[in-house]
Amino acid sequence: MSKTKNPFTGLGIALVTPFDAEGNIDYAALADIIEFQIAGGIDFYCILGTTAETPTLTKKERKEVFDFAVKQIAGRVPVLVGLSNNCTAALVEDLKNFEYQGADAILSAVPFYNKPTQEGIYQHFKAAAQVSPLPLVLYNVPGRTGRNLEADTTIRLANDFDNIIAIKEASGKIDQIRDILKRKPADFAVISGDDCLTIDIIPDGCVGIISVIGNALPKMYGDLVHYAMQGQMEQAQAIQAKLLKMYDLMFVEGSPCGVKALMEQMHLLRNTMRLPIVPVTDKTYKEIAVEYKKIMGV
Repeated sequence: MSKTKNPFTGLGIALVTPFDAEGNIDYAALADIIEFQIAGGIDFYCILGTTAETPTLTKKERKEVFDFAVKQIAGRVPVLVGLSNNCTAALVEDLKNFEYQGADAILSAVPFYNKPTQEGIYQHFKAAAQVSPLPLVLYNVPGRTGRNLEADTTIRLANDFDNIIAIKEASGKIDQIRDILKRKPADFAVISGDDCLTIDIIPDGCVGIISVIGNALPKMYGDLVHYAMQGQMEQAQAIQAKLLKMYDLMFVEGSPCGVKALMEQMHLLRNTMRLPIVPVTDKTYKEIAVEYKKIMGV
C-alpha cells in the first residue's frame, strides 16, 4: 500500500483561539481571523494545536471551535486537527471515537510528562496508526513534551506505517531535521515547527511550516515561505531579516501570548488568555508594538 499524499505544504497556521473579556470563546473574532488569514494566502490550517490553548478548552469547546472553524474555512484549504494524549490507551479510544469530521489528517504529539523511551514512543504511535481513521502527522516538540523524537525513530515510523505521512519538527535541532530529510522515504514529509528556522530547512526538502507568527502576518510570512519554496532565497532572506526580532518577541514570554499581543494591536482579537497562560508584560507588549511599526514601515 502506498503512503497517503501529504496535503500540508506551504504556510500552515497554528490557529489561535480568541477569547472575550470574560474568557469565553469569541466566535465573531475567530471568523474574522480566518477570513483575514485566507485572504493573506495561507495554504492550510492546524486547529486545536498548542497555539490554540487547547489544554484549557473543555472537550465540548474543542468540538465547537473545530466545527465552527471548519464551517468558516469551507473547504478552501486543508485542515489538520490536533489530537494528543500521554496515555496511549486514551489516545486509541479517542481515535476510535473520532468526531472531528472535516479534518484531512491528525497531528499527534510525542507523549508528554511520562518521558518514554524511543521504543515507548514508537509503540505509542504504532498503536495510534493501527486505529486512526485519518492519516497521522507526528509532532516533535521536546521543549513542551520533555522527550525528543529522535531521527531514527521518526524514520522507523515513516517506513513502517503508510498512514504516518509527515512530521511537524519543532525540536530546533537543525542537524536532526536535516538527517530526517536525508533518510526519510520519498513520500514522507517534513514540516517545520519553528518560524525562525523554516527558511534554513526548506532548501533541504522541508515542505512548509505550521506557523505561530503567520496568525498575525499571513501575507508577509507566507511570502517568505513561498519564495523559499520557489528557490528565490534572496527575496525570502530579505523578509527574514525584517522578522528576526519579532520571532524572538513572539516567544520571549511563551506562546501564544506573544502573537495574541500583536494581534490585539492589529485589532484582530482581545489580548485574553486562559490560565495558566497570562498576557505578556507591558514591556514586551510595547516592544512588540515598536517592532510591528518597524516591520510595516510606519
